[in-house]
Amino acid sequence: MANTRTADENISRRPSQVAPTQESAAPDHGLLDHLKEYAREKPEVAALWCLGIGFILGWKLKPW
Repeated sequence: MANTRTADENISRRPSQVAPTQESAAPDHGLLDHLKEYAREKPEVAALWCLGIGFILGWKLKPW
């Protein structure tokens, strides 16, 4: 039983909730920076992705 009490004490000392930080409030900011850097390194690949995504969206969202 001594081990159980020690384990319970350890669990109760752990924070149940972590306060949100500035980084966790905007996780997509890092992704956007990463995509911009990738587009600078490989502009041809980024342009083909944009063309492909635009083609699919235009095809699926056409008004007629």
